[in-house]
Amino acid sequence: MIELTTSAIILLSMFYGTGSAEAEPIKSSPAVTITVADQNIVDNIALIATPGTSKTVEVSVREYFKDTPILAEISRCESAFRHIGTNGEIIRGKVNRGDIGVMQINTYYHEEQANKLGIDLMTLRGNLEYAKQLYDKEGTAPWQSSSKCWNKYVTISKK
Repeated sequence: MIELTTSAIILLSMFYGTGSAEAEPIKSSPAVTITVADQNIVDNIALIATPGTSKTVEVSVREYFKDTPILAEISRCESAFRHIGTNGEIIRGKVNRGDIGVMQINTYYHEEQANKLGIDLMTLRGNLEYAKQLYDKEGTAPWQSSSKCWNKYVTISKK
């Protein structure tokens, strides 16, 4: 398990960096000590290295959206609570490959704004954070295409 976790950290660090020039390098030794400055990387590593990944994501999503439970239901419909696939890559939409992550945020429409806000849509935390902001601004409209799945839960929506 330590080798898998270390490999996942090295792999994700190559793609995402560590988020800080001051982060200590990843060290591999028998008593593996890993220091990663960017908690988002740690979140994504947990999704790759933890058995029962979708359950782990579901718990995280439901906790994050405890005040807006309709967003958790939207996540269930959009991605079945998956953020990272078994291949280690972020989940992308089947119909539109620009839709990414657990909330299927469309990069064509939202990546520029997310970047301005300092939100990384590729991370679970960033995907959820941006979805919450989008919901606060536009309600459930951005996820209307999957409404047949989550519409029965609309009574739990605040909007």
